[in-house]
Amino acid sequence: MSFPITAGLLDACVLSMLSHDDTYGYELTQKLHESLQVSESTLYPVLRRLQSSAFLRTYDVPHQGRNRRYYAITDDGRAKLNEFREDWDEFRGRIDDFLRSDS
Repeated sequence: MSFPITAGLLDACVLSMLSHDDTYGYELTQKLHESLQVSESTLYPVLRRLQSSAFLRTYDVPHQGRNRRYYAITDDGRAKLNEFREDWDEFRGRIDDFLRSDS
């Protein structure tokens, strides 16, 4: 892909994914990796940042003798996701005006 993935865009993608279902970090990475080149080392700082901003919460679930940390979106996270979506629609419209114009 020719365009870089910014921190804000990655935040929006993570919040969007978690708005559907809670999940754990490795699964999130795998799902994101289907569309974007994102590694676990890139994703975990994003998750920590979103958690420290109160956009995510965590809880542990036992799995094969260990705890697996799940991430869930909060009400504040849903509000932030709506802001991201509005900003994205405006940004995409402006870029489309440039890229799709004939002049």
